[in-house]
Amino acid sequence: MKVDGKDIRPIWFDEDAKTVKIIDQRVLPHEFVITDLKTTDDAIMAIKEMYVRGAPLIGVTGAYGVYLAALHSETKEELIAECNRLKSARPTAVNLAWGADRVLSEILKSGASELSQKSIDTALKEAAEIAELEAENCRKIGEHGLSLVEEISSRKGGKTVNLLTHCNAGWLACIEYGTATAPMYAAYDNGIDIHVWVDETRPLNQGARLTAWELGKHGIKHTVITDNAGGHLMQHDMVDMVIVGTDRTTYTGDVANKIGTYLKALAAKDNGIPFYVALPSSTFDWTLRNGMKDIPIEERDPDEVRYVRGSDTTESLDAYGQSVGAEETRYIRGDERVMTHNVLIPPNDSPAANYAFDVTPARLVTGFITERGICEATEEDIKRLFPD
Repeated sequence: MKVDGKDIRPIWFDEDAKTVKIIDQRVLPHEFVITDLKTTDDAIMAIKEMYVRGAPLIGVTGAYGVYLAALHSETKEELIAECNRLKSARPTAVNLAWGADRVLSEILKSGASELSQKSIDTALKEAAEIAELEAENCRKIGEHGLSLVEEISSRKGGKTVNLLTHCNAGWLACIEYGTATAPMYAAYDNGIDIHVWVDETRPLNQGARLTAWELGKHGIKHTVITDNAGGHLMQHDMVDMVIVGTDRTTYTGDVANKIGTYLKALAAKDNGIPFYVALPSSTFDWTLRNGMKDIPIEERDPDEVRYVRGSDTTESLDAYGQSVGAEETRYIRGDERVMTHNVLIPPNDSPAANYAFDVTPARLVTGFITERGICEATEEDIKRLFPD
């Protein structure tokens, strides 16, 4: 996708530096920072601390993480141990294990116990192929989802189609196009008048920070709303369709996505509004039947709930510089100093809980938008689309 006219992805391999590079999504939209990943520990840190996030991107980061592990491992036994560490970085997104295991499997096809340059080259080639596969899958999701938006636009006589999304399931989370945003980009690029309601998505505000930034860069009309405003908008006929992404989906149609998704699905069901989930096939977990019981729900640091981070002021500088503190970072942007702070919201002694995901049962999902087409959220129809 393009940022200020330049093609960019959230992760890529720098041939010259022999380094995996990522966009640090923690500091967007106030600063655009590129971070280098040189070791397995770097990849684990990036996943855990959410420099990278979103199921497809986590999967690709896991794939490149195996390449980094291969660079610094001498034996396949050592590499397998590093892979297991990598896969445990975050529990909910199934793509992490999928991407890492796919690269590891290619390396292990060689019978030798020690790693070679060929092993390293194989890892890099497979990781790059996974990245291209996920980008192409998201492009196809956009093609298939476009038909849904076109149908609504036609029914409304060309008037604005109002879409609602939760969290960030855009290209920042998915290499290119995004999952939930792919039909939005396709619709906009095909001249359909759309507007997107963007949930802020507490506690880390991925909607307000990332989805709004993405859509704005592409020129798509959007409005940031509080997480709890969606139901009100639906009651007043201000939402035509809800599209969200997912971090893990069972083969029976249960969906684990960013906390708050379940409430949007309930509101959509109550108001007769279609609720679609967009995902590549890599996000299906073909081993799980009951999402409520079997999908692990990550519990993150309570301070993510207690504190909110943002930018409050900018100051002109005569000289360039950067300082980093425990609760404040000053980034340089041109001749401005961008100051970001952590701000405590509740009483200092109030405990907090931080459940990162919830599960939306299949009965609340209108359908899935995948790279192979659209299907109902049932075991039978999912397997019709993915018989293999």
